[in-house]
Amino acid sequence: MDESPHYLPADGRPRCRWCAAAAGDADYLRYHDTEWGFPVADDRRLFEKLCLEGFQSGLSWRTILNKRAAFRAAFAGFDFRQVAKFGEPEVERLLQDAAIVRHRGKIEAVINNAQACIELVAQEGSLARYVWSFEPAALERPVHATETAASKALSKDLKKRGWKFVGPTTMYAFMQSMGLLNDHAIGCVTRAEVAERLGRFKRPT
Repeated sequence: MDESPHYLPADGRPRCRWCAAAAGDADYLRYHDTEWGFPVADDRRLFEKLCLEGFQSGLSWRTILNKRAAFRAAFAGFDFRQVAKFGEPEVERLLQDAAIVRHRGKIEAVINNAQACIELVAQEGSLARYVWSFEPAALERPVHATETAASKALSKDLKKRGWKFVGPTTMYAFMQSMGLLNDHAIGCVTRAEVAERLGRFKRPT
């Protein structure tokens, strides 16, 4: 299969194929160029992405990205210690918030996962340390999969710990976006930058 990027935006610099899904969307392209695949070791950002990937289930990432600021406002900046205190009044408030995805199951999952995250951090030291322990072996070429052995292992362990909306496909998308592997296409302008960043990234210990 030809893995070279085929999407060329107005600047003439090749990007991953999936950028074509939002052609002309500067924010989407900026997300690809400056966030997707770059390694993250901040617990709050990791928790946010776990939650947003859960909200994306059945939807497009473009939809979630466009609502990200509203999600941050609704969920206390994804401070999991604050979100863990949410109760039924907060759930009802969020179900009335048209700026986010109003899905009771997904909203309640974020609160459940925040509570589970507190326990995980107490056991593992940090969410970052835990997540990066599932980093797969480096590959020379992109995987372009929907799930892998590593994402299945992460999904299985999180479910065992009581997390919700953390299926293996969702976890693979999370691992791609948070830099646990460099899945930018061969020839994509961002692939080399991500590789360089991963090379000097200090894994959480």
